[in-house]
Amino acid sequence: MAYSTISKPGLYFNSKLYTGNGSTQSITGVGFQPDFTWLKRRDASAGHKLTNSVRGTGKHLVSNNDNAEYSENNILTAFGTDGFSVGNSSDVNNNGNSYVSWSWKGGGSSSTNSDGDITSTVSANTTAGFSVVTWTANGSTNDGVGHGLGAEPKIIFYKRYDASNNWFVAYKFFDGTLDFMKLNATDAKQDLNIGTYGFASSTTFTNLGFANSQSVLAYVFAEKKGYSKIGTYIGNGNADGTFVYTGFKPAFTIIKRTNTNDNWALHDNRRPGRNPNDAVLRSNLADAEYGGSQGVDYLSNGFKARQNDGEFNNNGSTYIFMAFAEEPLVANVGANGIPATAR
Repeated sequence: MAYSTISKPGLYFNSKLYTGNGSTQSITGVGFQPDFTWLKRRDASAGHKLTNSVRGTGKHLVSNNDNAEYSENNILTAFGTDGFSVGNSSDVNNNGNSYVSWSWKGGGSSSTNSDGDITSTVSANTTAGFSVVTWTANGSTNDGVGHGLGAEPKIIFYKRYDASNNWFVAYKFFDGTLDFMKLNATDAKQDLNIGTYGFASSTTFTNLGFANSQSVLAYVFAEKKGYSKIGTYIGNGNADGTFVYTGFKPAFTIIKRTNTNDNWALHDNRRPGRNPNDAVLRSNLADAEYGGSQGVDYLSNGFKARQNDGEFNNNGSTYIFMAFAEEPLVANVGANGIPATAR
């Protein structure tokens, strides 16, 4: 039984829908003060906007392209104790239009981390296994960067932010070698040779060979039982799709086919708020939300594909996934286990 010491996952990750007002507004009900928020317009094409507390609220990256970080003061304008505020950019707050946000709680104020060969700036949440890390690279594949989690990361999103460069999603759990894919592209997985350093430890992760003086950002994730699950599965190509066990009722999933080119599929528990969960966005595309034949069921202990779809359930294809909990299957609360319910 997957008992979890995190009885309220919504204190560390939450999805939130809102409607734009064309001016400024505070989005509340997130449940905590975020350190990383990802915004996407749902009803029209608009770039994904990713903002974190380490770089600051006026600085943003876009997951669907390789552009450098840019400064704009009318997108995400502040992180608040129960959410965030947005300005009047049509990408995040056009009057009457619909938006989704995904937010993670880091460690609040950032601090200097000297665990690795390269000094980093870190906002780390050891309970939830998530940190935001920035550093100035030195060109080495054998040097480590401190992440502050006290646990070995399972997947890391890297982005050079001072110039155009792909988003690299690196992981080692698939076949024992270090693999990567690009969050802003459809490319299949590729093996990555980073010399003798390896990938990550409980204190550091690899610089990944970013060149001397380049400015780099990473979103670093360690797996936590009953709250987050990161792994692989094989599609079966039918409506009674592969069941993927997570140990909790999901709030958010990211799925990517590894053996050939395909989109990154993003589902959450708010869109449309029922099974089949058939509203999908793609991190590599600015497109509006697509629904109708992209369904997965969110269950009390995992998720299950409900279509024969290349993005998440092609017969025999391999996939990686990340999932975050709405509710643990069984929460360790006092002397009693509290079971999750299905939708």
